[in-house]
Amino acid sequence: MNTTDTTFNRTEATPIDWAKAACDSLVSSFVPGELPPANRWHYHQGVFLQGMLALWEHTKDAKYLLYPKAYVDHLIDEQGNFYFSRDELDAIQPGLLLFTLYKHFQEPRYRIAMEKLRQLFRTLNRTAEGGFWHKDKYPYQMWLDGLYMGGVFAIKYEVEYGEAGLIEQTLHQEKLMRTYMSDPATGLLYHAWDEKRQTPWANMETGCSPEFWGRSLGWYGLALADFLDALPADHESREQLTLSLGNFATALARYQDEASGLWYQVVDKGDRPENWLETSGSALFVYAIVKAIKHGYADADGSLTKAAKHGYQGLVNRMKFDEQGRFVMPDICIGTSAGDYTNYMTRPVCENDLHGVGAFVLTCVEMDGIF
Repeated sequence: MNTTDTTFNRTEATPIDWAKAACDSLVSSFVPGELPPANRWHYHQGVFLQGMLALWEHTKDAKYLLYPKAYVDHLIDEQGNFYFSRDELDAIQPGLLLFTLYKHFQEPRYRIAMEKLRQLFRTLNRTAEGGFWHKDKYPYQMWLDGLYMGGVFAIKYEVEYGEAGLIEQTLHQEKLMRTYMSDPATGLLYHAWDEKRQTPWANMETGCSPEFWGRSLGWYGLALADFLDALPADHESREQLTLSLGNFATALARYQDEASGLWYQVVDKGDRPENWLETSGSALFVYAIVKAIKHGYADADGSLTKAAKHGYQGLVNRMKFDEQGRFVMPDICIGTSAGDYTNYMTRPVCENDLHGVGAFVLTCVEMDGIF
């Protein structure tokens, strides 16, 4: 029996208890600026700290607001200057933290930094139809990841500051992905698409990468869900987005592992012995399914609710605690580029990677009251 077996009651723990355990573990392990990768404006920290801010909104415990603030303040000076990559959508995602911080603290540097990130959309390279390259080092490629990394920020920016065109631009990205990256047979989307068919993984006919990678699909579902959270209630695209998210959630549920409640690293190939159950994508899938239901997608037979509960229980069953009683999330795939099946199978796994802990915290907050 380890330390936490006497202090954390798994049987009675609520989703919020789990979210607190996850956040508190990393808070006790890292000062904000040292969250890995240390001293960088990076989406790994952004995803985790977005989860922490969601927990703050739910509990109003100030420590879950002040820790993200300390991370941001470590990197952005009083004049709003900070170092960030200017050729990739990933750099925009941590900017989501600034909406909450500016609203709550009204520090001008947060607003200045938001404007700098907004300007990236003017300079990022695009495909012939206006799709953002994921990064300059991946020319002519759109990745599912990018829809979340840049899209939620853009929609929130237009809603908050009245700058027309950013919502339309974002929804155009999603439409391009549905057009070029969707697979009608499975209802899933391929990780990436190469307009020029230049990269080794690109299908010469479709331009798509060959596999359905879990976490990339998770980013897509997270994006659709958060778009619906951010869009005005009367926006004309809400119906289509709700349908897309609901159909996507239904497709995911078909590939859920019956025994564990989780999903595989390559989602549709769970019958292969080298494939493995991955936690970060599984957490994002539960989030997407719950949000589809909350946004009004019909779950007449309760199958989606069942899948979400089974997935959540599968996640908490996997969680561990170390000898100091700190939460540990295992089986998280490290950062991964698009590629073939072998690429995904040979990626290292780790514990408490921020991709996974952030996804888990976001999911726990959404599950509160459902489980």
